[in-house]
Amino acid sequence: MRMKKQPVRQCVACREKKEKKQLVRVVRSPEGVISIDARGKMPGRGAYLCRSTTCLERAVKTRALQRALECEIPPETLALLRTQIEEADDG
Repeated sequence: MRMKKQPVRQCVACREKKEKKQLVRVVRSPEGVISIDARGKMPGRGAYLCRSTTCLERAVKTRALQRALECEIPPETLALLRTQIEEADDG
């Protein structure tokens, strides 16, 4: 029996390729709301990050996350994303 191929995605910050389930998907919904997509199924424009605040900070500093989502990210949304990524990293 064939083994099922795991989808591979690339972190927008460190450019490292990993299995999809090892990364966090940040999505901008059609309404413009930015959030973490835990299941990976939400509609909208998405970008993948490693489960570390280091990659989030690098993505924001280099504007890689803003380019990938094609929008500006407000500071309060960044704080919320940082908290959610810390929780995802712990869990």
